[in-house]
Amino acid sequence: MLAVIGGSGLVGLGQMKVTRREIARTPFGEPSGPLIFGQMNNAPVLFLARHGPGHVLAPHRVNYRANVWALRQAGATDILAVAAVGGIAENTGPGVIAVPDQIIDYTYGREHTFCDGSDRTVVHIDFTKPYSDELRDAIVAAAALASVSIVATGVYGATQGPRLETAAEITRMARDGATLVGMTGMPEAALARELSLRYAHLCVTSNWAAGCGNSVNAISHAAIDNTLDQSIGRVQEIIAALAGTFKVGS
Repeated sequence: MLAVIGGSGLVGLGQMKVTRREIARTPFGEPSGPLIFGQMNNAPVLFLARHGPGHVLAPHRVNYRANVWALRQAGATDILAVAAVGGIAENTGPGVIAVPDQIIDYTYGREHTFCDGSDRTVVHIDFTKPYSDELRDAIVAAAALASVSIVATGVYGATQGPRLETAAEITRMARDGATLVGMTGMPEAALARELSLRYAHLCVTSNWAAGCGNSVNAISHAAIDNTLDQSIGRVQEIIAALAGTFKVGS
């Protein structure tokens, strides 16, 4: 079953017919909010708002372990993680939708593994390719089916937040090879891998990262919100197309 984790700007799935809501319990506490079950294009879909109802959870306060565990517990085999990001590369400006194929982790202090106690066998996951190629290909095909233009590769730089980055930090990240910057990509991707879930990002660029494009001065939150409002409709179209043709994990 396909699960969608909604980030900033995506608090629900417009074309989803909701069938029930469920409060999940996990060994790692409660997830960010209720699991929402439904149908989209005659396929079962599961939705979870990463930052909780009302967007109250900062990126470093999200219980990523509970979220991923709850989705697997509910029957998810694949996770499409939607995230608002800043654009670093020239082809990732505001309004661009990207499906990255690599990730760099700059976060710290987060509960980042299920294998952190004596009661669980340590698993050294292969993270050479942090995203599922199979799910990424399905997303790219869904975007083409929905006639939505996307950037089909990229490197997601995961920062701690909740503050935005300095221009010097973005310069360093660009040297490292990052083309996008966000705050929630890790440990979410690694946790999904530990549970053998296919995982991929669908990133919508809400603004230029600090010092990139026209963001030499302060970044406007009003402009960020406006760009997300204009872009989320295309994200919804991709998700609907993906659900309608979803064969991965079936």
